[in-house]
Amino acid sequence: MFTGIVVGVGRVLRKTDTAGDQRIQIDTQGVALPGIGRGDSVAVNGICLTVSDCDASAFEADVSKETLSVTTLGKLEVGAPVNLEPSLRLGDSLDGHIVSGHVDGMGHVVALKEMARSQVITIEAPQSLTPYFAYKGSVTIDGVNLTINSAVKKNLEVNIIPHTREVTIIDSYEVGAVVNIEVDIIARYVERLFTASRAAQKK
Repeated sequence: MFTGIVVGVGRVLRKTDTAGDQRIQIDTQGVALPGIGRGDSVAVNGICLTVSDCDASAFEADVSKETLSVTTLGKLEVGAPVNLEPSLRLGDSLDGHIVSGHVDGMGHVVALKEMARSQVITIEAPQSLTPYFAYKGSVTIDGVNLTINSAVKKNLEVNIIPHTREVTIIDSYEVGAVVNIEVDIIARYVERLFTASRAAQKK
């Protein structure tokens, strides 16, 4: 479980194909990931990965074929920057919102606009995810907890404050960039309850 509060940016050091899956090594120098060890969870661009090996400056994780196909991890090149967040521990402050680290789909950046000291980003999402977007609701983009400014058809708009631009990869986005999207977990379960309720009423 995560909160969508990124603690820093790492870099992809190595990607190794392993019988259809992949092992990825992430440089963590300068990123606050205290005490991570084998078996711990780390969100990499919003994707929950299990640490298979680590030292003081890097960690490795195995990435399944399924994860490679439904997230941006399979598209990352060696040297690419990635958002990092350690898993939530008992007693930690819940500063963002509840994030599972299970990506629901990929979207792409369609517009970037400067607004005062912030940046407004418009992202086109898959049609299947649009029921979960609401004005002032929550969404996770590449592991970053954000508030939705507007949601019109397949487009959602988010505002990026200076601090977020400084500590995440978002400041490097360009039009066309592909991003991981995780919808608000509460919205997901509410929609599921309504779907089950409607199905029961038709019987």
